[in-house]
Amino acid sequence: MHPQFGDVRARPYDARRTLLLDLFHEYDVQPPIQAVPMTDDPDVAMTWYQQLREQGVEGIVCKPATSVFRAGRVWKKIRHAETVEADVVGYTGPATRPRTLAVRLPEGRIALTQALKAPLAAQVAAHLATSAPVRTTHTGGETYTKSDPGLVVEVPAGTTRHAVVTVTRLRSS
Repeated sequence: MHPQFGDVRARPYDARRTLLLDLFHEYDVQPPIQAVPMTDDPDVAMTWYQQLREQGVEGIVCKPATSVFRAGRVWKKIRHAETVEADVVGYTGPATRPRTLAVRLPEGRIALTQALKAPLAAQVAAHLATSAPVRTTHTGGETYTKSDPGLVVEVPAGTTRHAVVTVTRLRSS
């Protein structure tokens, strides 16, 4: 909500950003609140991606400057990430379309992943067809169905600042 223009979510990103920067200037907003750098030059974005990693910048976000605000994630995040293998120990949702996976991370912790995209869910479903459903409860309280051993996925090494586990691809076939 903008103090003068109200709900500005229907305006393009570049217009919303301009309004935000104007407010930062008008109210002399200082760090830790600050606008992130923005460019529409692919070469500059690639330079930032390559050179700012040592300063803790985890990646870049790409979105059209003309896009309006939509709930959910509609932009593309490109992160620096090394991957590790994680054993799949279970899943949530139906075996024919698993929603998330329960994975054993290299340090032994079991975590539920973010929601699987449809193509990856279909690949995983082919492996789950042979598992006998046995329900168990994750330490976070969510119930998942155990799966037979042998299915391995790649996940980013470590965790993000939000401790989210994302499956990048299926390793076993």
